[in-house]
Order: sequence, then structure tokens, then C-alpha cells
Amino acid sequence: MVTIARHLNLTLVVPELDKRSFWADPSDFGDIFDVDHFINSLRDELMIVKELPLKLQLIRTKKRLYSMSPVSWSNETYYLKRILPLARKHKVIHFDKSDARLANNGLPVQLQMLRCRVNFDALRFTPQIEALGRQLISTLQRSGQFVVLHLRYEMDMLSFSGCTHGCSTEEAEELTRMRYAYPWWKEKEIGSEAKRLQGLCPLTPEEITLVLKALGFTKDTLIYIASGEIYGGERRLAVLKAAYPKLVRKEKILSPDELRPFQNHSTQMAALDYMVSLASDIFIPSYDGNMARVVEGHRRSASLDSVRNINNH
Repeated sequence: MVTIARHLNLTLVVPELDKRSFWADPSDFGDIFDVDHFINSLRDELMIVKELPLKLQLIRTKKRLYSMSPVSWSNETYYLKRILPLARKHKVIHFDKSDARLANNGLPVQLQMLRCRVNFDALRFTPQIEALGRQLISTLQRSGQFVVLHLRYEMDMLSFSGCTHGCSTEEAEELTRMRYAYPWWKEKEIGSEAKRLQGLCPLTPEEITLVLKALGFTKDTLIYIASGEIYGGERRLAVLKAAYPKLVRKEKILSPDELRPFQNHSTQMAALDYMVSLASDIFIPSYDGNMARVVEGHRRSASLDSVRNINNH
């Protein structure tokens, strides 16, 4: 959205977050990210405001705000020819969906560079999240090298993807009911095994155990699990725990009092996992999703910055 606003020379309002998801997280953008840093770090590119000016807020109050979903994976020409005229006409456009609305490839280099700058420089977590994240990292590093396993085996992921391999009949039915309960999840009838054969399912905890063994990780490897609640609980983690007993999560490292401000705020808890993922010696995702890709990009970006600093000295 920053890249689109910059391309169209529009002012961006600090984003609102979707609160209708399975996790029912009430967090706002400012509960997760340092808003002032976000605005100031991009000041040379575009204007970002925390809220609409009063005159435009009145338009919104009267429910006359123009709202739409941009077409997914659109290039810069779509926004110039289709969206910019709408912005000029309505003064304000509310994008009710903003995920995957800009193409990944085929964009001008300067737009891609800005997108990276937003992801890896402008988005900084709040001081509270940063402080607790650094504490987590410090505790893990005192034990030596550690691996982060992003185990994407939560209920919403399985329901959305339709991947039920290893689940009981009752669990499969529960996941299907959940998929139908969210009307904005467009795909309803999904063949689990067909999707699995296409390589579109997250690895199960049992499968990721085989992967870790094949990669040569020994039984004494310290593994931090970055995820929400694993579907099937301890039963689904039994094989992984037996193979790798030094399995830890933030809930095991931090005290209940330290985690209490973040409880019931899944995005803030995920932010802690993200920080640990960046700092890990090895990061292994069980699914090629958004977090896996952004962590990979962030780590690549940090490596390039390190090389530049070495060269400069």
C-alpha cells in the first residue's frame, strides 16, 4: 500500500488491521508497530497520516466513503489507469482488502526497492515488543546455537488450505465447518490428498521431524517453535518431541507475567516469534507462506547490509 500510494502521489492513512480473523485479535497497527518511526522513515517518499483530516472523517461518518477491493496481483498501470481516477473523483479510497493486491514481479526497480524498504526498515515493532523479543533472543543465545522451526500447523491454516492429512474424521469435519463459517474464504470444497500431492499443504509435525533428521540435526539440537497453537496439541507434537527433546517455545522461556500483556493478541505474539526467527542461526519453515517469505527476505537484506558495511570500512 505504501508503494501504491507513492506511485500515485497519494497520502496514506496508517493502516487498519482485519479483526475478523479466526484469532479475533483486537490489536491495532500501533499496538504492533512503531507508528512514528513508520511515518518518519518514509517521509522522503510520501506523506503518511495517523488519521483522516476532520473534513474527510465526516464523509466517513456519513458512510459515503468509497470502498473497494483492488484486483489481486495488479501492476502499476492498473493503479494509474483505474485507481487514480477514482481517487481524484472520491478524494478518499478505502481498500477493504490489501493483501496480494500488487504484483510481485515485472514492476519498476524503484517500486520494488521501496517495497523492501518498507518491509525491512520502516516496519519496526513497538518498544515493548522489541524489548521482550531481545530478552527471548538473549536467553536462547546463552544456550548456544539454535534453530527456529516455523511450524505452520494451526487450525486456521489447515482449515483454509483444506489439508487434513493425519487428522481424525472428527477433526477433518471440524476444519471443514470452520472453512464454511468464513464467507470470504472463497474455496470451500477441497480434496485434501489431491492438494497434498500438489505440494500445497504445510508439512505435518511428523513430516518435519523426518526433514530435520534428513538434514542432519542431532537429538541435542535446540529448536524454538514459532507458531500459534498447534492443531491437535501435544498429541501431534509427540513424534517431534521424542526426536528433539530440546524443543522450546516462548511460553516455556518467558514467565506468565512477562507474556500477560501480549496474551490474546496473536499478532503481537507472532511479532516476538518473528524477531527470534530473524536472530536464529537457522530458520526452517514448514510452509512457504507469508512469514516464511518475509523472514527470508529480511535475512537476505540484513546480509547485504552487512556486506556493504564491511566494504565501506
